[in-house]
Amino acid sequence: MFQTDGYETYESVLAPDRFEALVAHFEAKLAALPRGRRPEHMDVPHLTDPALFEWLLDPDVLDLVESLIGPDIALFSSHFICKPAGDGRPVPWHQDAHFWRDSLDPAGDAITVWLAIDPSTTENGCLRVIPGSHLAAAEHTGSADSFFNQETAVDESLAVDVELERGACSVHSAMLVHGSPPNRSTSRRCGYTMRYVPTTVRFLQPDSHRIYLARGRDHAGNTYSSPGSP
Repeated sequence: MFQTDGYETYESVLAPDRFEALVAHFEAKLAALPRGRRPEHMDVPHLTDPALFEWLLDPDVLDLVESLIGPDIALFSSHFICKPAGDGRPVPWHQDAHFWRDSLDPAGDAITVWLAIDPSTTENGCLRVIPGSHLAAAEHTGSADSFFNQETAVDESLAVDVELERGACSVHSAMLVHGSPPNRSTSRRCGYTMRYVPTTVRFLQPDSHRIYLARGRDHAGNTYSSPGSP
């Protein structure tokens, strides 16, 4: 399914005790957010919170990633995307690779593991995808959306809702067209996105971002940071 559709879903990826520990860690981070800061924008939290490497480099997570991109893996990024009940913001239709093309070469080889911290449903703004759209680059145009300044047009009749139980995950290609509607429900929707690339991908911005060798060996001459390093 991943090769043909550009995404796949799994009932779980972390052991139950490991998952519950991550949830507790997230709840503490959410409670500590500065007043006025939107919870949707808890981006690259591992750069300032090295405890998150416990989950980003979890062997079960890396086994799943390895099954899709091979044994030589770099951790590229992560993001808690938390849509609060009632006013959770939408994410426009887009391909991740479009936004990463100045950071990764080729950007289309990256994948995202989307781990459901909360149940993710059609009611609370779950991920939506266009199956098969990972096979070609999509044109992006300007958008006033709060998440991105660009988006791509789609035929929404082709869209599939990716509903996930708490603790389940989906994995999608950086080339897959995806987005999500606003959360107008009474239930929060949070996911932790964990993003990886095969080490054949060349990292183009070592002075502005850090990547980490998660498993295996490098093939592109990249410079990797150590988890927790400044």
